[in-house]
Amino acid sequence: MISLVLLTISINFSLTAQNSTKTYKLTDYGIKPNTGQNITPLLTSVLEKIKGKTSAMEGVVIQFEKGRYDFYPEGALKRTYYISNHDQDNPKTVGIEIEHFNNVTLKGKGTDLMFHGRMLPLALIESSNVKIQDLNIDFERPQIAQVKIISNDTISGSIVFETAPWVKYKIKDSTFYNTGEGWEMQPTSGIAFENATKHIIFNSGDIRVGTKGVSELSAGKIIAHHWKNKKLIPGTVIAMRSWHRPAPGIFVHKGKNIRFENVKVHYAEGMGLLAQLTENIYMDGFGVCLRGKNDPRYFTTQADATHFSGCKGEIVSKNGLYEGMMDDAINIHGTYLKMIKKLDDRTVIGKYMHEQSYGFDWGNIQDTVQFIKSKTMDLWDAKNTIVSITPIKSNSNDPIKEFRIEFAKALNPEVDPSKTDIGIENLSWTPSVIFTGNTIRNNRARGALFSTPKPTLVANNLFDHTSGCAILLCGDSNGWYETGSCRDITIRNNKFINALTSMYQFTSAVISIYPEIPDLAGQKNYFHSGIRILDNQFETFDKPILYAKSVDGLIFKSNQIKTNKEYPAFHSNTKRILLERVTGTDISNNQIDGKAFQPM
Repeated sequence: MISLVLLTISINFSLTAQNSTKTYKLTDYGIKPNTGQNITPLLTSVLEKIKGKTSAMEGVVIQFEKGRYDFYPEGALKRTYYISNHDQDNPKTVGIEIEHFNNVTLKGKGTDLMFHGRMLPLALIESSNVKIQDLNIDFERPQIAQVKIISNDTISGSIVFETAPWVKYKIKDSTFYNTGEGWEMQPTSGIAFENATKHIIFNSGDIRVGTKGVSELSAGKIIAHHWKNKKLIPGTVIAMRSWHRPAPGIFVHKGKNIRFENVKVHYAEGMGLLAQLTENIYMDGFGVCLRGKNDPRYFTTQADATHFSGCKGEIVSKNGLYEGMMDDAINIHGTYLKMIKKLDDRTVIGKYMHEQSYGFDWGNIQDTVQFIKSKTMDLWDAKNTIVSITPIKSNSNDPIKEFRIEFAKALNPEVDPSKTDIGIENLSWTPSVIFTGNTIRNNRARGALFSTPKPTLVANNLFDHTSGCAILLCGDSNGWYETGSCRDITIRNNKFINALTSMYQFTSAVISIYPEIPDLAGQKNYFHSGIRILDNQFETFDKPILYAKSVDGLIFKSNQIKTNKEYPAFHSNTKRILLERVTGTDISNNQIDGKAFQPM
């Protein structure tokens, strides 16, 4: 086990040695705030000009003035990007692209970048030493329709709701469609919020929304004749949504040394930030958040606030605010390939399995890999090294789904997909993590997900009314195919307030250590190890605090639990601490309501 005492942040995000750093003011190029004009094509042209006259030894600062800048799809770049954990539809319409551009800073002054239609606001592609500073990303017309319940007739099964002032809609064949600039959609699901607190309604989860069988009573006021849900009392606010996630607010691909300071994403139809195959990412004051306490919106992004797939080096998130998103605050993982064929004792075919995770590179020559039995999540001891990896395509324009991979050493004869399902994990592309001083609140699903064997510190965060579990350590070579095991993680000095108010996947306790293991009884080894949960405060209305499965080495020590009556207890897990196939435990010096607590 690697001690976190040895973990240091060694990322140097300063620009590489340069002869000079030059500042370009966009106002000098006719790009001015608050005009309402479409700046997309002009900014694209200006960025190309600046890049064209910048040498490798120069740094560039591109300065936005304070105010609002509008970006429309007209004149935007069209790009084919395969983005992990998003819909793989192409092309994407890109607002700002930083591609093969190093030592560059996009600097605002609390500047608002307002996007229209369906766009990918900011793409950072194969660039290094990039800083994004003091910028806000938002959309004029979000694809989530916010409505308020006016009345609820639970006997007849009809609900009257009113759309928020900015929501545009039409009713066609008695069906409600949310409409925007060049798009329309029928919401199929929803998240219900308390009007005053913006907490998600207790024990509601994903609700069915009444968008079929509707009629208009007056402008903005609609009756859903067949919508029945007694939890939706008048005043309840619903974020009505679909399951589409075409693009994140910020996309980082094959970058190195990427820094975000005081950047806010107020809405995106996918995730707030998605980074893949990137080395070293630093976020200070990053937010996927509302525009303050008086923001009339209750929601932010359609999916995760931040998500990191197949990254390495160090990922740092500190002093962030993540709220109102329709999924997790942070998710860090790699991707298992499924071994579908063994060509010889050194060569296999590996395949991306999930429909939202394919099309991008998976590994490089000299990367270290390991192999896992999908049913038991047991690892073979022997690691191996890639000596060649080649995408397999029928046509050159096809997205990458399969690879032919040759390894340096002969494989164990048991590593054979004809005998058992096997996942392949790339260990070279796994990061260490610092997640400190963040606030996560009023969001759907879960708080923070970590799946990396490298040292991870989760400290001094506030998890306030995450509707699922607050922290999840997962690992799955069967459904999402998201790697892998945690080997060295410290969770300390965090405060958890009334997590787990609804049920979602893997949400068995406030802290849930839940690798997906179809055959736990057949497992020989342990998936996770080196987990330390120390000096945390839990304020909770229900029983489950910690659930752990398949762990070797678990410390739960010096934690304080305070019970309350904000909601009724409802969880099917009625144990404070529930362990399944866990060894090497130290559960000591914990208190509940000021008294010693020893559940074992």
